[in-house]
Amino acid sequence: MDLSKAVWCKVSLSTENGENCVELASAGDQIAVRDSKDPDGPKVIMSRDDFRHFAVTLKNPWD
Repeated sequence: MDLSKAVWCKVSLSTENGENCVELASAGDQIAVRDSKDPDGPKVIMSRDDFRHFAVTLKNPWD
């Protein structure tokens, strides 16, 4: 998937000092996730439904 023109946004829970920086980009019907400290490194790409499930699980891991 070509993400060269993707607009990346830092998630609100990323720390200001750069230790825990996660960025997201919309890629059509998918969401791409990357480490902002390594923008040329690997990306995780998943469907919007899978991303919703992933985000809910992270927010409430014991539910």
